[in-house]
Amino acid sequence: MFLLATQKGGVDAHGFLLGTDFISFWTSGRMLHAGANVYETAAHIAAQREFYAIPGEYTAFFYPPSFLPFVWPLGFLPYFPALGVWLAATGAAFLAAVRAWFRAMGLKGPAAVLVAAFPPLFVTLTHGQTSFLLAALLGGGLLLVERRPWLAGALIGLATIKPQFGLLVPLALLASGQWRTIAGAALSALALAALASLAFGPQIWADWLAITRTASTATAAGNISFAKMVSVFAGLSLMGMPAAAAMAVQGAVSLALAGAVIAAGWRRAFTPGLAALVLAGAPLATPFVLDYDMVLTAFPLAYLFARARSEGFADWERITIAAVFAGAAFARPLALNTGLPIMPLLLAALFACVWRRVRDEGAAQ
Repeated sequence: MFLLATQKGGVDAHGFLLGTDFISFWTSGRMLHAGANVYETAAHIAAQREFYAIPGEYTAFFYPPSFLPFVWPLGFLPYFPALGVWLAATGAAFLAAVRAWFRAMGLKGPAAVLVAAFPPLFVTLTHGQTSFLLAALLGGGLLLVERRPWLAGALIGLATIKPQFGLLVPLALLASGQWRTIAGAALSALALAALASLAFGPQIWADWLAITRTASTATAAGNISFAKMVSVFAGLSLMGMPAAAAMAVQGAVSLALAGAVIAAGWRRAFTPGLAALVLAGAPLATPFVLDYDMVLTAFPLAYLFARARSEGFADWERITIAAVFAGAAFARPLALNTGLPIMPLLLAALFACVWRRVRDEGAAQ
């Protein structure tokens, strides 16, 4: 509301266009309509600057071709109407997924009120980001695995628009033998990829693969501020660890998470607890994750709170729930001003608390 109240001509008090990152998606939609290559950096920069630019600033587009069918419709609208439609549609999908989790967990509280107070929501809104969409697909899909396996798979397959957050998903599905969901996810992902190939040409995949090398180099070099990121890799890099060593630690953490998820799901039903564990681990398992992606934690937080309320709070659960809920409001300012990355530690605590609950559920089966 502050940004809206202080903006002039769609530009906030700091000189940034409202929606900041959204200009990359909207520009991509316009470029697709014009038959241009969205992965040609110079053309993308020029297309953005035709509408708005801050000297030296550019919002890159590294999303896979599977995301292009989602941005193509945005090109039909002017920037601000497109931003409004994008946030309203993806925000509604996210709220629907949160309400589904509340029902599944037996939580009677007002989901909309809690979501409205959730700091990652504001970060996503101000950036015009994809976080609502990804969270709705992964959160909704994983919750439906037991009851609607084919629909669950379809949603999970669509979540390949941000593949770095799905690293733990196939491990959990394989460990628990969810073959219909696996088949549904494969079919959905392949159908989305085929749609992108048919609509924009098969060469689009080679163009994307070429630009992903640029993205990896930019991430390792800190071209995307480590203070904005919340991964283990970014936190260690922010504190001065060399990139290779930080990535090695990130790899070890990802392997540990994978082992924990496989052990929790091995030959067991795909419970909401296992879904919550996968979602709690998703931002920890990838080196490229930013503070707006913390909307994913809404689902493991709902699970953890519901279990704690019905069975009693275990050690550290109260403070973990409160700290993770509020963390996105403080993580970036602290990292920028003090060099202290708190979010990886909070995410690790959330994963540990959820894992303990899931372990106890498995022992009781």
